[in-house]
Amino acid sequence: MKARIVTLPGDGVGPEVTAAAVAVLQAVAGHYGHEFTFDEQLIGGCAIDATGEPLPAATLAACKQADAVLLGAVGGPKWSDPNAPVRPEQGLLGLRAALGVYANLRPLQVHPALADLSPLKNERLQGVDVLFVRELTGGAYFGAKTRTDDTATDECKYTVAEVERVARRAFALARGRRKQLTSVDKANVLETSRLWRSTVQRIATEFPDVKVEHQLVDSMAMLLLSQPSRYDVVVTENLFGDILTDEAAALAGSLGLLPSASLGESRVGLYEPIHGSAPDIA
Repeated sequence: MKARIVTLPGDGVGPEVTAAAVAVLQAVAGHYGHEFTFDEQLIGGCAIDATGEPLPAATLAACKQADAVLLGAVGGPKWSDPNAPVRPEQGLLGLRAALGVYANLRPLQVHPALADLSPLKNERLQGVDVLFVRELTGGAYFGAKTRTDDTATDECKYTVAEVERVARRAFALARGRRKQLTSVDKANVLETSRLWRSTVQRIATEFPDVKVEHQLVDSMAMLLLSQPSRYDVVVTENLFGDILTDEAAALAGSLGLLPSASLGESRVGLYEPIHGSAPDIA
């Protein structure tokens, strides 16, 4: 197997964790006879310092030509002004949109040797094996934004097509696991969630062998910690998925222990830990 991998170490602990991941990949390649080539590029705060842009054109071009992209983390105190016109996070959001990686897969299992790291009782952690599928290129993070002296808005917008594609990906994954899918929304309040729920219900007819349930996001936040072994595949929108998967990291003991894969329809995938740049321990 041959693969061209673009590495984006980024900021904070990013270069350290990326170097460790590359060392593992090199060991895997040597053991199994693969041929991996690595191309390091800039993203985030270090890219702003070097080029003035959080996602330089050279970085984006390299990522589009790669077989996979390995990202560390972006951001830090140096670039933390929320009113700054250019911010490291813009590089990450821009990369996700440009690559069309609409499905963010975040698997969660509790390693027995690390169970004591979790603040939850060990009996709550037995049998926990959850795969979160977070919609990654729509919702409030990508909607129109306004700001005046006394008001601010963030548009949360979804199309039927956006929900259909991530729902189908989640159903297919559930079909290969325990055939249970939980869709999380806020359909009792939000119109986007009503669209989400009706679309998921319709797509469910294509997967009659998968059992589907719907949960409101606020109650799901409680159930994740009180009944985590109950869940198999969980699909939800961008903002809800960001929050719930960070919460679920408490089950494993740390944000630093969980991986993610962001996939679209093309061959290239974006792979990264779910933690941030952790400037306090960099």
